This record gives sequence, C-alpha cells and structure tokens, in this order.
Amino acid sequence: MISTEELKNKEVINICDGQSLGYVCDIEVDLECGTVTGIILPCRKNFLKVFGSRNDDFLIKWDQVHTIGCDVILVEIHRI
Repeated sequence: MISTEELKNKEVINICDGQSLGYVCDIEVDLECGTVTGIILPCRKNFLKVFGSRNDDFLIKWDQVHTIGCDVILVEIHRI
C-alpha cells in the first residue's frame, strides 16, 4: 500500500514516448467509494502562459497508471 503523501512530488513518465510529464501535485478521489481515481499534474507554464489555474491542471486517470516506483510513476498515455 502507498500513501497519498508518497504519491505527491513523484515524477510522471509516459511509457509510450519516454517523455516526462511533470510531478504529481494532487490526487483525485471518489469519496463515495473511497478510491483514488487519478493523479493530477500542474499545467505546464510557458512564455505566453505564466500563470495557470487549477482548471488547466492535467488529470491522468488511475487506469492509465502502470507502475509506481520509488522515484517515478510510469503511465501510458497515447497522444493523437
């Protein structure tokens, strides 16, 4: 079992292309079932978008998470 605090600040890597997606900043929880439904990464800031809002954060559904290691979380996200 892993605690929510252990999930935070782990680097997330997409196994489809090896790209780092960022670091976990929060989790999504189904309060009725008491289960984690996803991990949340902050939006990427760039030159034109210095300030992001929570609405811009990136949600990765729990079924896309493949492995949680000591340092990283491996996810599978197919991009179109």
